[in-house]
Amino acid sequence: MQVAIASGKGGVGKSTITASLLYLLKDDYSFVAVDADAEAPNLGLLLGVTEWEEEREHIGAKIARINTESCVRCGICYERCPYGCIYIDDEGNYVVNELTCEGCNVCGLVCPVAGTITLEEVRSGVIRKATTKYGFPLISAQLDVGRPESGKLVTEEKEWAAKLMKELNLEHMIVDSAAGIGCQVIASLGGADVAILIAEPTPASLSDVQRAYKVVQHFREPAYLIINKADINPGFTGLEEWAEKEGIPILGRIPYDRAVPESMSMLKPVVEAFPEAKASKAIVEIAEVIKREILG
Repeated sequence: MQVAIASGKGGVGKSTITASLLYLLKDDYSFVAVDADAEAPNLGLLLGVTEWEEEREHIGAKIARINTESCVRCGICYERCPYGCIYIDDEGNYVVNELTCEGCNVCGLVCPVAGTITLEEVRSGVIRKATTKYGFPLISAQLDVGRPESGKLVTEEKEWAAKLMKELNLEHMIVDSAAGIGCQVIASLGGADVAILIAEPTPASLSDVQRAYKVVQHFREPAYLIINKADINPGFTGLEEWAEKEGIPILGRIPYDRAVPESMSMLKPVVEAFPEAKASKAIVEIAEVIKREILG
């Protein structure tokens, strides 16, 4: 089974909860974990990963290059670039800013001198693998600064994870999605068997988790909800009302607990660092529900 954990909004505790669930499930199931936030991966940090066993470069982005020797300095590319990424250097040459170039090739199409402006493939980022100290493998990715294709990185992560499942005879793939509803999240939810949504009781989180749920609905996946920091906004019932209306089962509620940020500074899941904390006890109960209702 492939389980995707998403939130729609950043900062609601998705990765910290995911780390704790992985810790609690590791003794009963075999699985590979995937950190599908290529722009800001941190699941490895929460699992104490300090070294990566293998890294693979992802080549796919394209940027424009201007041949200064054949360039006639007409300035048409500078005028027509839709992203404003062409500038004039100290020597009067037209140069492409690699961090902002989108590889659209408008400059190459308008250039009057054939072959002066070309598109070149460059690295978008790296995909890496580690075996956590808990025994299960983790696949992560890191997008390079200013590069597109975060969704393709996540897709390659999941392909690598799927191969590991076959090679190691693993039962499940658990994917920690990025925030938002962009390419990374779409790639995370695509192909999943079930989605676990995490939200906190605030209007902003409700709005964003509703948007994430629309992506889940697009893929026709069953969804479940975890309410984190459940006691920070007494009287707010928007999440429960929305879940009831949509028929989304609530797996559990986790109270706000200062033990969570403290465990993060220790690079450990809270259920390992502080098993008696109130948040840890709530996550343990949720893990039992996941075992019973989802993983079987």
